[in-house]
Amino acid sequence: MSRIGLRAALELVRAPATLSVPGDTMAGAALAGRSGTPGLAAASVLLYWAGMALNDWADRDIDAVERPERPIPSGRISANQALGIAAGLTGAGIAAATLAGGKKGFAISALLAGAVWAYDMGLKHTPAGPASMAACRTLDVMLGAGRPTPMAFAVGAHTYGISILGRAEVSGASPATVRGALACTAAATGLAAVSVARGAGSAADKATAAALIAGYAASGGKATLALRGKPDPEQVRQAVRASIMGFVPLQSAAVAGGGKTLSGLGLLAALPVGRWLSSKMSTA
Repeated sequence: MSRIGLRAALELVRAPATLSVPGDTMAGAALAGRSGTPGLAAASVLLYWAGMALNDWADRDIDAVERPERPIPSGRISANQALGIAAGLTGAGIAAATLAGGKKGFAISALLAGAVWAYDMGLKHTPAGPASMAACRTLDVMLGAGRPTPMAFAVGAHTYGISILGRAEVSGASPATVRGALACTAAATGLAAVSVARGAGSAADKATAAALIAGYAASGGKATLALRGKPDPEQVRQAVRASIMGFVPLQSAAVAGGGKTLSGLGLLAALPVGRWLSSKMSTA
C-alpha cells in the first residue's frame, strides 16, 4: 500500500472546514448549561473527518469526471485507503465521545455516525440528502448538549441551506435554490435567537450573542443574494465556502448566550484562519 501524503490526507478530510466543527459541541454544552469537554469536541472532529473521507470514497466515480483533482481520482489516495480511513475515524470518534460523555456520549455519537454513513452511502443523491446532512450537524450539537435544543436545529437549518447550494456547484444555482438557501438562513437566525433568549447568560452576554446572530444573518444573506445576479458554478462554490464558515458566528452566539462571552468571541478566531485555508485548499 502506498504512503499517503499529508496534503492529500488534509484534502480528503476537508481540513479548512474542520474549523467549523468543534464549536458545535461547545454551543450545545453552553446553552444546555453543561461543561463542554475537549473530548467531545475531538469526537466531533473525528466523525466529521470520517464523513468527508467516506464521501470521497462513495463519490469516487463521479469525482473522476467532475473533480479529477480530488485525492482518489488523482491517484494520491486509493479507494481502499479512503474507506479504511473513514472506518478508523468513525471508531475513534465514537470511542472519544464515550470516554468524554459516558453512555449518553456513546448513544448520540453512535446515532451521529449512523447518520453520516447513511448520508454518504445512500441518501446523499436522493431528495432526502439535504435533510440527512442537516440531521448530522443537528446531532453534532446535541452531542455537546446531551439533548435536542433550538440551537441544534438552527445549525441543522444552516446545514440544509449549504446542502441545497452544494447541489448546484456543478450546474449553477436556480432562483428556487437561492430562495431555499435564504429561507434556511432566516430559519437558522430565528432559532438561534430563541435559543439565546433561553440561555443562562447575562443581559450583556445576550446582547453580544444578538450582535453575532445579526452578523451571521447579514453575511449569510449577502453571500446567497449574490447568486441572484451571478448563479454560475464558481459563484456557488464561493457561497458554499462562505456558508461553511458561517457556522462559526452561530456557534459563537450560542456560547456567548450561555454566559461564556469570552469563549464565544474566541471562536471567531477560526474565521480568518478558515478563510485563509479555504483559499489554499478546497472545502467542498
